[in-house]
Amino acid sequence: MTTIDGGLARLRSAAGRVAAAAGRVASVWDRVGRALKGVLPTRLYARTLLIIIAPMVILQSVVAFVFMERHWNTVTRRLSAAVTQDIAALIDVYQSYPQDADYTTLRRIAQQRLGLVVDVLPGTGLPPVGPKPFFSLLDQALSREISLQIGRPFWIDTVGRSSLVEIRIQLDRNVLRVFARRNAAYASNSEIFLLWMVGTSLVLITIAILFLRNQIRPILRLTEAVESFGKGRDVPNFGPRGAQEVRRAALAFIEMKRRVERAIEQRTTMLAGVSHDLRTVLTRFKLELALLGDGPELDALKKDVDEMARMVEAYLAFARGDSGEQAEPTDMAAFLDELKADAERAGHRTSVAFHGHPIVTVRPHAFRRCLANLVSNAARFAGEIAITGHRDHRWLTVTVDDDGPGIPTASREDVFKPFLRLDDARNQDEGGTGLGLAIARDIVRSHGGDITLGDSPLGGLRATVRIPV
Repeated sequence: MTTIDGGLARLRSAAGRVAAAAGRVASVWDRVGRALKGVLPTRLYARTLLIIIAPMVILQSVVAFVFMERHWNTVTRRLSAAVTQDIAALIDVYQSYPQDADYTTLRRIAQQRLGLVVDVLPGTGLPPVGPKPFFSLLDQALSREISLQIGRPFWIDTVGRSSLVEIRIQLDRNVLRVFARRNAAYASNSEIFLLWMVGTSLVLITIAILFLRNQIRPILRLTEAVESFGKGRDVPNFGPRGAQEVRRAALAFIEMKRRVERAIEQRTTMLAGVSHDLRTVLTRFKLELALLGDGPELDALKKDVDEMARMVEAYLAFARGDSGEQAEPTDMAAFLDELKADAERAGHRTSVAFHGHPIVTVRPHAFRRCLANLVSNAARFAGEIAITGHRDHRWLTVTVDDDGPGIPTASREDVFKPFLRLDDARNQDEGGTGLGLAIARDIVRSHGGDITLGDSPLGGLRATVRIPV
């Protein structure tokens, strides 16, 4: 029993160590993943290029390494060894036949049989060692082979003459000077292989870049079309292009756009009929009340009819959403000045400031109604209003500040719900329908932006409108 308990304990301990090791591996993997996310590109074009270029570079690097290690080095070593063997044979001839006083036979054998130019120089001195090239397989291989096969002091020059290699070997009282062809001791055609490899890689990368640009362009056009449609702008001359999958996505977008536009058109047509019918009834009410004359009871009925007419107009405007209007370039600075003039005519202190290029593409009537709702909401409960606009290369931001009582933080999102009026909120008024902020947010979101509420530097509420330009 004790043995079994000990075995179970060891198994639990081993399992714990395995779990701890797995946890460490997962932690390292997560850190590596986060680091790579910070380094790798985020755009599809750059990522696709990386997917194509990275394997090609790795493959070419492996091929170049294998070629350098297995072919270039080996061939150079063998050629250098062969030249060294020929020189060693000439040294043997020099030592074995001293009767050849002027070394004519030695030069003839070297020239005719070995392809070497040989000369015997009197003296025992070798030239000083010159500067070596930074990377030379020939220097390394030839020096190694001379040291192994001949074992005498030597001097080589692989730089002075481009087509020849000069080798000097110290003999007893003389110096043997040998000129050998460079290609006899060195694999000289290897650079051509590397140049061809790099050149073909550049050609393939260029073709891949051109091909990818053509494949990415339809995706970018689809993205622009979707963004424009989301901002309520027209999408002219858009059609499916590119690969089959991109065409299917484009066709799906076009079909979705048609369904949305058809639904909006049907809703607009229905609301126009409802509006006409309701207005007809309200007009009859007003006419009948006018024929009845004047009186306290009739005045109350007239006020109720007028209030009903305003409520019907508000409900229809919210349901319609001004979706039929086309976007066009609009001067936002002049826009805000008009809102300031309207607020000042109502007796409110108003200031306006705009920063940046003022021309922004919006649906002008809808956007004016959105900002007018915000300004009228501020004017209803405040004495001072500040309107500020700022446009950069991406966003248009408009803030409406006031010095009113504000809205509690917990209720700032609820006030955007249709038909909602807080019991003691700033948007509670006798003629309100609870649709002003809902209509404003609906218009801003149809432009691809949003509205947020916050604290104002004036002490009241700040409404911030932010839409893409």
